[in-house]
Amino acid sequence: MSQPKHLSILIASLLLATGACTKEQSPATESQHRVKPTPVGTTQSVLQKTFNLKDSATFPFEIPADVVTPHLHGLFEASDDSANIDFLVLNEEQRTAAENNRASEAMLSVEASHNQAVNLDLPPSLNHVVKYYLVFRNPDGTNSKVVEANFRVDF
Repeated sequence: MSQPKHLSILIASLLLATGACTKEQSPATESQHRVKPTPVGTTQSVLQKTFNLKDSATFPFEIPADVVTPHLHGLFEASDDSANIDFLVLNEEQRTAAENNRASEAMLSVEASHNQAVNLDLPPSLNHVVKYYLVFRNPDGTNSKVVEANFRVDF
């Protein structure tokens, strides 16, 4: 082979290789952009507080987007054995219904208890943040009660 022929083949090979390296990759599908890593193994503190409960107290918390298995757990305890309170876990829709005096079920409801351990699997949050509420109510509303509450969510 002559020198110019080798040079022509070499240049053609380099051009093909360069074209292959700079070739645009096909755009990712929309679903690939929406899928985010789930914060598996993460714990989020929801409520760690001692408070006076006269009528009611509400504590909001959020589950991040794309969490597959959120699990709420914790404990509340009123000041003494006779200081019974009500406890609810509500989602946004249930809270709105309660605020507007419409009947609605709670995700979890505990009535007249001075202490309670809570273990509740929450629905997957899919591709959006989901807001929940821990609600403590004093059913007699006359005497203020001291409540200690410790709650967290595991993902």
